[in-house]
Amino acid sequence: MQRIMEDIALLRDEGYEVVLCSSGAVALGMRMVGVTPETAGLRDKQAAAACGMPLLLDAYKHIGHQHELSIAQILVTLGDFEDHPRFLNTKNTLHRLLTAGVLPIINENDTITTEEIRVGDNDRLAAKVAQMIQAKHLVILTSVDGLYDRNPAEEGARLVETVHDVSDYLSVTSEVGALGSGGMLTKLQAANMAQNAGCHTLIANGEVDQPISSVLKGERPCTTCAAHDEPLTSWAMWLTNRLQVAGSIVVTAEAAAEMGRNQRGIGREDVRSISGNYAKGDVIHIYDEHGAERARGMTDFSSEESAILVRNLDVPVKTLLGYHSRGVLVEGHNLVTLDERQIPWEARLDRATL
Repeated sequence: MQRIMEDIALLRDEGYEVVLCSSGAVALGMRMVGVTPETAGLRDKQAAAACGMPLLLDAYKHIGHQHELSIAQILVTLGDFEDHPRFLNTKNTLHRLLTAGVLPIINENDTITTEEIRVGDNDRLAAKVAQMIQAKHLVILTSVDGLYDRNPAEEGARLVETVHDVSDYLSVTSEVGALGSGGMLTKLQAANMAQNAGCHTLIANGEVDQPISSVLKGERPCTTCAAHDEPLTSWAMWLTNRLQVAGSIVVTAEAAAEMGRNQRGIGREDVRSISGNYAKGDVIHIYDEHGAERARGMTDFSSEESAILVRNLDVPVKTLLGYHSRGVLVEGHNLVTLDERQIPWEARLDRATL
C-alpha cells in the first residue's frame, strides 16, 4: 500500500488522474469474525467485509496523508453498472471527486452483495470503472509479470508481451488465487472490456517499487492488451459489456442477418423463443437459430409481455396488452451487434466454471 500510494502521488504530480480499485476488506476482517478463506461462507464474508473496510480505509487514509493525498470511498454493487441511471450517477460522482483532486478508492460492497448481484472480482470492476470514466490506461497489478503462454511455473513458459485478441489465450487462464475471486481469466475479460472502450490494459507484478509508473513508462516487463483503434460509443459499451444476463431471445435467420442494418430492430415476428425472466428496460442477449450470440439490446417489453406478443402474432398489440405499440421487442437504436473483438457470453460462462 505504501508503494502504491507513493506512486499515485508521483503520477498525480505528473498530471495523471487516478482511480484506485482495491480489495482487501474481506481478508482483513476474517480474523475478527473467526473464519479462514477455506471455511468462510457468504454471511461470514459479508461480516468480514464490514469489519475489514474501516481498517482498509484507515490504512489508506494514513498513508495518503503522508503523500498529501485526500481519499474518498465508493462502494458499488452490480446494479450501479447494469442500471443506466445509477451508472450515470456513479460516473458523475467519480468525475466530481477527480475534479476536486480527491483520490477515489473503489470496492464492491461485499457487506450486502450476494452471488446473484455481484460484480465478482476487482479486475472486471476496474474495467467497468475504466469504461465509465473513459480512462486511457487500466493497470492490473498481480503476483506475476503478466500473461504467460502456459502456467508460469512450467519450464519454458514465456511472457506474452502484447495481446490484441484475448480469446486466443482463454485456454491458459484457469487458475484462481486463494483469497481472490479471480485469476488471469478475469484479467483478460477485464482487458477485453477495456479494449472495446479504447483503453490499454497493462498486467504486471505489483510487488515492486513504483509499481504503476514503471509500467506506464515501459521500464519493466508486463503484458499490454492493446486498445482497439475504433472504440465503441459509451452507449454501446454499456449495452454490450454486461456482467449479468437478464434474459435472452432466439431470432430467425433473416432477422439475425439484417440486425444492425438501417436501425433494424427485433419485431415480435422475428422471435423464435424466449428465455429468462426480464423486465422492460433490461438488456437481453440475442442469439441466432444456431446458438451463436449475435447482439445485445434493451428490451421494450418484459419477458411475460414478449411471450404473449410472440405467441399471438395475428392479434393486435392493443388487444393483448391494453395499449398501442408497434410490437418491436428491441428498437434498432437500442441494439448493438457483436463483432469478433468481443468475448461472447458463453465464453465468459464456460471459462468461469473452471
